[in-house]
Amino acid sequence: MNHPFGTATLAIVFALTTSWMAQAAEKPNIIYIMSDDMGFSDIGCYGSEIKTPHLDSLAENGLRFTQFYNTARCCPTRASLLTGLYPHQAGIGHMMNDRGHDGYRGELNRSCVTIPEALHSAGYKNYMAGKWHVTTKIAPKQESDKDNWPRQRGFDRFYGTIHGAGSFFDPNTLTRENTYISPVTDPEYPRSARTNGDYYYTDAIADHASRYIHEHHTDEGDKPFFMYVSFTAAHWPMHALPRDIQKYQGKYDAGYDTIRNARYAKMVQLGLIDSDSTVNWTIPDDWKNDDQWDWDKRNMEVYAAMIDNMDQGIGRIVESLKDTGQFENTLICFFQDNGGCAEGYGRRGTGGPRAELPTLPPLADDYLQPNMTPTQSRDGFPMRTGVGTMAGPADTAIGYGKAWATVSNTPFREYKHWTHEGGISTPLIIHWPDKITRAGELETVPSHLIDLMATAVDVAGAEYPQTFHDGNDIKPMEGVSLLPLLTGKPIQREAIYWEHEGNRAIRLGDFKLVAKGVNGNWELYNIANDRSEQNDLSQSEPERVKEMAAMWQTYAKRANVLPLNPRSRANHQAANTNKRFELSGDANLEGGQAPFVRGRRINVSADVDIHGDGVIVAQGGVTHGWSLYVKDGTLQFAAARNGKRSTLDSKVAIQGRHKVSATLGTLGAITIHVDEKKVASERIAGCLVEQPVDGLQVGQDTNGAVGDYKAPFALIGDVDKVILKLKP
Repeated sequence: MNHPFGTATLAIVFALTTSWMAQAAEKPNIIYIMSDDMGFSDIGCYGSEIKTPHLDSLAENGLRFTQFYNTARCCPTRASLLTGLYPHQAGIGHMMNDRGHDGYRGELNRSCVTIPEALHSAGYKNYMAGKWHVTTKIAPKQESDKDNWPRQRGFDRFYGTIHGAGSFFDPNTLTRENTYISPVTDPEYPRSARTNGDYYYTDAIADHASRYIHEHHTDEGDKPFFMYVSFTAAHWPMHALPRDIQKYQGKYDAGYDTIRNARYAKMVQLGLIDSDSTVNWTIPDDWKNDDQWDWDKRNMEVYAAMIDNMDQGIGRIVESLKDTGQFENTLICFFQDNGGCAEGYGRRGTGGPRAELPTLPPLADDYLQPNMTPTQSRDGFPMRTGVGTMAGPADTAIGYGKAWATVSNTPFREYKHWTHEGGISTPLIIHWPDKITRAGELETVPSHLIDLMATAVDVAGAEYPQTFHDGNDIKPMEGVSLLPLLTGKPIQREAIYWEHEGNRAIRLGDFKLVAKGVNGNWELYNIANDRSEQNDLSQSEPERVKEMAAMWQTYAKRANVLPLNPRSRANHQAANTNKRFELSGDANLEGGQAPFVRGRRINVSADVDIHGDGVIVAQGGVTHGWSLYVKDGTLQFAAARNGKRSTLDSKVAIQGRHKVSATLGTLGAITIHVDEKKVASERIAGCLVEQPVDGLQVGQDTNGAVGDYKAPFALIGDVDKVILKLKP
């Protein structure tokens, strides 16, 4: 029987199909792996004492970049990586809030495409495991609220968290595909024997990435894939498994400076830096915690354990590629989202050991964790913070602090948030056996994560779209493909630019112009001679400063950077217009719905029946916020401004039914009243200078503790109602 299309037609179809299959088989898989809140020297092949054998192996057989850059902060880095644009062009110039301008919407806009959206045109399947953090919609009320979730932005499979930080044992916004899940009841990922039955998020991310590799090989054959693996290690809280912590017990006994000096020497020996262009200064004594040394060295032991565990997971990902015969033709890139983190998360106040028995009811197995910092562990232990709380377990919430962040960033200046080298420098390891001819070498060409979209499009043979999202015009890629560097060929670019929170910079050849804050003066450095940014040339080379500053201004105008670090937030529009709030005794407002208090006079009053200590009402956390509470039997008010806490203790014992109130004026005057009688007053530096990220709670403080207490510090007693009045 003759086929209705004829044998010639069938031959053409067969030839075209065979050709397409051959081309698909030749296309490489692409895996981008990103870690969170780590410094330039935190992995072994970049100078660390931390054991990272799998990353070290990729570096030994791949290419290590010595001047690769990110954007200095988690959300902007993710937006820039995913889109190949500067973060403001993608809509996320700051964090996940809407500041009223297109560069600061806190949402991926529709003028950009993501890497998976671009690679679909080249026949790629796309997978993601880990942290998303490029949308404000973490509590969706309808399906359209998920428009910027991974599955709606090009990924075929997703397992991870929508929010940006949280417990490693009970992560909030844990999601499979498009649905929130509990780590306890998830039937697709039973508790692992490798972790003695404990859920640990870093393991879960790596295990799902490995699973996707195996399932793709089974289901899709030679079809290429792109995978984005976005670890939350080693972001606070310092959580790690006991077996990993044990490896590093005693490792840091020698102290901050000794560890930093050892890293510096190793980095010089590896050729990553040289002693002529860097300075390894001594960490100032007031940054150290020598009087709480047992506590602070434990923080670094746990931090190291988190990185070690991540490296183990990367090893399992590599093993899955080898098991499925895909290792040689897979482009793997490893990098970090920002420099070491000097934030004071969980480090204020006094902590200590956990109680012998749980003091709170255990959480139900199907409980979905809503909080970045949980109020308790799942088995009923209250969350512990402060000096003396030994990091690691699920009921602790601690960061590792400025001194250890300085060790992480050896030998660079500043940290996460800032655009000096310590905030924006990241390792980049590229491994691709089928393509790299420079195995084991160092690459010194300055590059940026905007280049990773261009690289993916180049190696995939994809077509970057001019229009997308129902005909929207798409901004052109800002980066350049790094593919030529793999074989020793040059790349060309004019300059690289940065801005975050008013911190800004431009890199032009060997020279870097950089400033701290909106009002900071430009500083000029020759990075080839001064990578540690110690010798400011701005006064001796004013013409170069003028030229580079003009270039930066042109970039800022075209890339939605201006106005610089705007403060207005559309998601606080209702609060901006509301001057009075009446709250119930169990009110719990998320950050986006909480009153807008930045720069405003705050007057809070409450009708209470007090039987013991606890929070009456609190908004915010350890960095920015305010709290009215009872501690040691007296009424107190605390305000946190840029991580510095000021506390007014009324010294008035309070019990029973009362009307209590407190006021924080715009010039910093604090007063406390009991039954309309002023009982205490003092003045601090001023009102709140930033809108708190954490929300507002009545009767407890469920996020980072504003006052000198351990969250949630629930009130022993009752709050009938709270009245909050705000004035500009």
